[in-house]
Amino acid sequence: MYCLKTSAAFDSAHFLSGYNGKCANIHGHHWIIEVVVRSENLQDSGEKRGMILDFGDLKKTVRSLADSFDHVLIYEKNSLKAKTIEALESENFRLKEVSFRPTAENFAKYFFDVLKSSDLPVKNVTVYETPENCAVYEE
Repeated sequence: MYCLKTSAAFDSAHFLSGYNGKCANIHGHHWIIEVVVRSENLQDSGEKRGMILDFGDLKKTVRSLADSFDHVLIYEKNSLKAKTIEALESENFRLKEVSFRPTAENFAKYFFDVLKSSDLPVKNVTVYETPENCAVYEE
């Protein structure tokens, strides 16, 4: 089995609605997305001969995904009042609504699913919330 690994980072804030602890408050992280793709075989012809895929293409895709979450307040759908969202948007804050609780575990699965839907042969996705703590999702 051949594998490639790349990563991209983003900085954002989030909070865990309904959580009884510090993470219920808005706080920030330097998130790192680490992606591993795999293949039993390498391409056998053309300019990508000897590769699973081009590192540049993989890095561009992962970087684009990370950039879409960079410097935003990530919040779970229905966890903020409409007037709170309106007030934040009126101050030109960037917000990113997600359909899941924004935990490292849920992000790992979310990023896995997004990358897999773009036809990448994803083996696993690791999301670091801190340099010492991460979550991994693989099928």
